[in-house]
Amino acid sequence: MLILGIDPGTAIMGYGLIEKNGQKLSPVTYSCWRTPSDLPMPDRLRMLYESLEDFLGEYSPDVMAVEELFFNRNTTTAITVGQARGVILLSAARRNIEVFEYTPLQVKQAVVGYGKADKKQIQYMVKAILSLQETPKPDDTADALGIAICHAHSMGRRINGGMFK
Repeated sequence: MLILGIDPGTAIMGYGLIEKNGQKLSPVTYSCWRTPSDLPMPDRLRMLYESLEDFLGEYSPDVMAVEELFFNRNTTTAITVGQARGVILLSAARRNIEVFEYTPLQVKQAVVGYGKADKKQIQYMVKAILSLQETPKPDDTADALGIAICHAHSMGRRINGGMFK
């Protein structure tokens, strides 16, 4: 099974495609898409959409796992992340790819085993779980791989669309 994890954002959208074969998780490809900050938002969203569409056409993941939107202090950031999530959800819907959403807390618990883990701990565990030579950069890419790992670990533990706590 191919699982595409995505860390949504308009400046940087991290992605990580992993393969789950039994209990083994293997990296397929991972990186991020970047958009120039001087472009108008519609152009940035179009760039992300086109990049994602090309990716989905090339790799055909079975499922997508996306970080759930949470409101922080910065509502402007939350709005732009929401717009990026809209691009992701639209692309998935166009290709009939099922989307699963996870909170940062769920991702941290699945990857590190601790809901208050910091970025370094997540990066370390992503590297270890996927047997990578180097830590994925930037943080958004490591986060996307973490989201994919979270889904791989959560499969089979869902009832009626909900997670076991």
